[in-house]
Amino acid sequence: MAGIIAPQRTRKSRKPTGKPNPPIILLTGPEKSGKSYEAARGSSSELIGMTYWIEIGGTEGTADYYGRVPGAAYEIVPHDGSYQDILDAIRWVNHQPRVDGKPNMLVIDSMTSLWDMLSDEIAMYARNRAIAKAQRNRSRIPTLDDPVVIDSDLWNRAKDRWGEVLWLLRRHQGPCLLLARTEIVTAFENDKPTRNTTRKVKAEKNLPAAVDAIVDLHAIGEAWLTGVRTLHMDIKPGESQRFHDFTVDTLLRRLGLQDAAESRSTSELRPDASLQEPGQQPEQPAARQAARPAPGLTGEQAAKLIRDALMHPTDPENALRELREEHGRRTLGAVKTDTAWGVMSADDLITKSLDHLKTKAEQAKNGQDEGTPSSAETSSHASGDEEKSGPTDRDEPEPAGEGTPPPPDPATEPPAPEQPEDVSEAEEPQDLPRPRPAQANRVNKVMAVLLTEAEVQARILGMTMSEHLEAISDPSNEGTPPPMVKLRSHVVEHRPMVIGLLEERGERDIANAYRLAGKPELKIASMFATLYSDLATTG
Repeated sequence: MAGIIAPQRTRKSRKPTGKPNPPIILLTGPEKSGKSYEAARGSSSELIGMTYWIEIGGTEGTADYYGRVPGAAYEIVPHDGSYQDILDAIRWVNHQPRVDGKPNMLVIDSMTSLWDMLSDEIAMYARNRAIAKAQRNRSRIPTLDDPVVIDSDLWNRAKDRWGEVLWLLRRHQGPCLLLARTEIVTAFENDKPTRNTTRKVKAEKNLPAAVDAIVDLHAIGEAWLTGVRTLHMDIKPGESQRFHDFTVDTLLRRLGLQDAAESRSTSELRPDASLQEPGQQPEQPAARQAARPAPGLTGEQAAKLIRDALMHPTDPENALRELREEHGRRTLGAVKTDTAWGVMSADDLITKSLDHLKTKAEQAKNGQDEGTPSSAETSSHASGDEEKSGPTDRDEPEPAGEGTPPPPDPATEPPAPEQPEDVSEAEEPQDLPRPRPAQANRVNKVMAVLLTEAEVQARILGMTMSEHLEAISDPSNEGTPPPMVKLRSHVVEHRPMVIGLLEERGERDIANAYRLAGKPELKIASMFATLYSDLATTG
């Protein structure tokens, strides 16, 4: 099929640097073969500035004990055991500065436990999905003895979460040492089992292809180099080589860490959700082409998302940060928004809003709230629509510049009444009396309690908050909580399922207390404090 032959943008080629990447090493072996010991001993390498140790699973609990290994010099990075907190621990390590100009090493013990956790998560999700389906169809709810099929979409999800971990590891500016167990399995030939056995890494099957070197410890002191990518040592392709007197320091030197670049050279793929090639769209009338939205995020859409985040009833600052994390600074920086201050990128508009929220918080603390712009100007500045906001008694807004004040904090000031065309169907009619400040505070408190209960339910059901509230959320207003009435009905409807899971886990006291909880329950955070200590305190 014919395609475009002319280049679409200016490029400039470059010569190769010849420097190796900071290596990602996979250290495998059966249990009690010395993997953690070698990792602890390798932290004493003179090529390393500091070693950070992330222990996943904790079944062996060797991170503290192996600090007694002669020469060991590493620090343990704590986490709460959840997938998101493990990701954040890796991000924290990636942002630590070098020590004496030497790269830091990251040790993850072990990748086997990480993959087991992701597999357990989708198994729990599949069971909860089967229970919800049975409840909708009014059929028998599967018990713990009934097998539940894990659909392929859940396995794809687990692989995506695994891939995000590897994505962060590739951005670590130093060597990574990944530990994983091996197991003896039956060897297959032509998809048929044989009498022979082979060693298999107990983790996601593509892990060996993602690393630079694989060292298999068959027993204590017996190491084999089964795969490597290096020009600093003579190797024979296609066969395993015995690694005599193996140490992590020796392996790092043979991989050329002393000559490595400061950061890893990567070329990430960027899948496109649209399968249409440029210039291959079918002919359409001019009116239909003008009405069709442009691909990606437009300036008008970005302004609306920022305005909705600023109008968040409880935490506008977090809503803005989640918006930036969801779309990425590169995407937001390329989107231009037309505001009352002039044309600026969506990322700059979020930065201005965050700075102003911080300023307003300091003013509120010091009692200096006089002379601040009203919340009606927030949506006006964020959307660039001055006609809808109406005239004010203030001076005309200043042009864009460093002295221009960002939008005010809607959480500290009552929002201005919206125009009829901006009111969504989920909001109450405009002819109802506006709530008094005391009523508004009570509504915000009840909303926070319901969101806390929804977060508790999502954790117990093994899903994210957005997945749990997907059925009642408005897809056009991402990051905005659902209406309070729908949220209350949603959490009350899921209480029996959560109570059943609590009883299966042996948490009968919490299950009984939750069964008698109010609707809403103002002390929901303290009720589940023994399970999740990081819940916000309400009531």
